[in-house]
Order: sequence, then structure tokens, then C-alpha cells
Amino acid sequence: MISKNKIKNAIILSLITLLMIFSFASAAFSVDTAAIDEQLEQLRGILNSSFNYSDFQKNQLLLPVLKGLLESGVPFEDTKKIIENSVEASFDAYSVKKVFDIILDTQQEGLPTEPLINKINEGFAKNVNKSVIISVISTKAENLKKANEILNEALQEGLEINGEKEMVGILADSLENDVPGESLSWLVKTGTAEGKNIAEISEISEELSYLSLLAIESGLSSEKIYLIFKKAIENSANTEEICENIQTGLDTQIAAAKTEAGGTVKPSAVSNNGTLPTSSTGSSVEVGGTPTQEAGEAPTETGSAPEPSVSPADEAPSPPEN
Repeated sequence: MISKNKIKNAIILSLITLLMIFSFASAAFSVDTAAIDEQLEQLRGILNSSFNYSDFQKNQLLLPVLKGLLESGVPFEDTKKIIENSVEASFDAYSVKKVFDIILDTQQEGLPTEPLINKINEGFAKNVNKSVIISVISTKAENLKKANEILNEALQEGLEINGEKEMVGILADSLENDVPGESLSWLVKTGTAEGKNIAEISEISEELSYLSLLAIESGLSSEKIYLIFKKAIENSANTEEICENIQTGLDTQIAAAKTEAGGTVKPSAVSNNGTLPTSSTGSSVEVGGTPTQEAGEAPTETGSAPEPSVSPADEAPSPPEN
């Protein structure tokens, strides 16, 4: 039988342990809070360097969302760079807040924010209009959510996938290039079941993006492109066959369109080396993006807002490297 003294000593030891844990946690929290407060002061100084923002906009609009970003784990340097670029570009406070709100929502959902931050910085570098940047990263955030749903569906079926956040980014890029979600879901499940690593699945995903952009540039409708990808999945026993079957479907549709009176497919839609030709506006299509507009503007993303990315007017992209 355990004596009362032993029970008492055990209780005291447990209390001491809990007190030590609480003390360490409190100390760590205090350090983090102090660091965030110091970082916020730096950001406040950057905002104060501009005459574009009122006291209300700085203190009640921007600083609270900036604090939320830092507390959620968004890197300080990324946050600082966006603020500096916003001040330099004279972005209004409400547009800046929208940008940070999208990043914060994405971070809180456990999704990678680096693709959004890269798009924002690219937009600033290209002097892209603020409304375009907001539209592009909104679409990007939605594609990240869809990509995460595709990944979760595969995980729920018991598949083990390494590098989940990286996989979400890869799938989001392909969704951005109008690759059907069903095709990407099939790729993740089939590729994982075959034991392919993330690099191999990424290569196939990039090739699907290339084929999708090729189909768009060839003048095929979204419905026909969807059916080509769907039929390719149905006729593919493994991931090695999917891209070849899609290319075969594209060749068939392009040939059929050429024979139709008033067909929309351009005779030069496919060059001998497999690269995409320039579009009717004189711009080109690049893998990872959609046809560009005039120089200085961003290309259209997922059929909606332009994306802050510009490619040379007379160069056509090559398929993704293997």
C-alpha cells in the first residue's frame, strides 16, 4: 500500500514540474511577444515614412493585420518587403489591407503563402496595377484551396504523400494553367500508388500544364479540352501513358478542326519542335502562365484576372524540361 508521504511527494513533484513548464512557456511567449512588438515598430516606421496613410489607416487598418500576419508565422522579412513596395508604389491602405488579408487567410488555413508572396513581389517589380495584383493572388489563393482538397482526398484514401505543402503548390500551378482538377486528382492518386516521388509527379504535372496551354493556344474550347483530358485518363493504365494520350487527343482534335470550314485552329498552332507559337496579339505562352498581353501588363490567369508575369513578345516557350 502506498504511503501518504509518497502520495504527497508525488503531488508536490508534479506541481513543481507543471510550474517549470508554465514558466518556460511564459518566458518563450514573452520573448515572442517582445520580438513581434519590435517588428511592428519597424513596420510602423515604414508606414510613417509615407504621407499616403492617415493615422486611422495606419493604426486601425494596417497595423492590426500586420500583427496578425507576424503572429500567424508569416516571415517578418516578407511582410516588411511588401510594406516597403506598397509605400514606394503609393498603394492605398485599403488595397494593401486586401493583399495582407488574402495572405493571412491562406496562412491560417495551413496553406503555403510563398506562392502568393512571390506573385505580389513580381507584380510590384512589373509595376502591375494594384487591382490586378489583388485579383491574381485571390485566384491563386483559390487554386491553393482546390489543390489542398485534391491532396486531402488522396490522403483520405490512405495514400502516404511526402511534402504535402510542396505538392499543394505544384497542383495549384497546374490548376492555374487550366488543367482539370479530375486529371490532377488522378495523377496524385495513381502516381503515389506507383511509388513516384514528388519530383516525378511535379514533372508530369508541368507537362499537363504545357499540354493544356497548347490546347488553348490551338483554339480548342474548354469543353473539348476537358473531354480530351478525361478520355486520356480513362485510357491510361499508368502515369507514363497519360501525357501521350492527351497529345494524341489534341492531334486528333486539331486535325479535325483544320478540316472544318471556318475552323478556329491556326495552321501554325504546333511548330516542328513542339514549342508554342506566338498568339494573335504577338505575345507568347509560357508554361506556368497563360498568354501574355502587351508589354508591362500581366498575362491572364485561369480565364480571369491578368497575372503579373510578362514574357518576351517574340519568344515561344519550350515544353517543361524532364
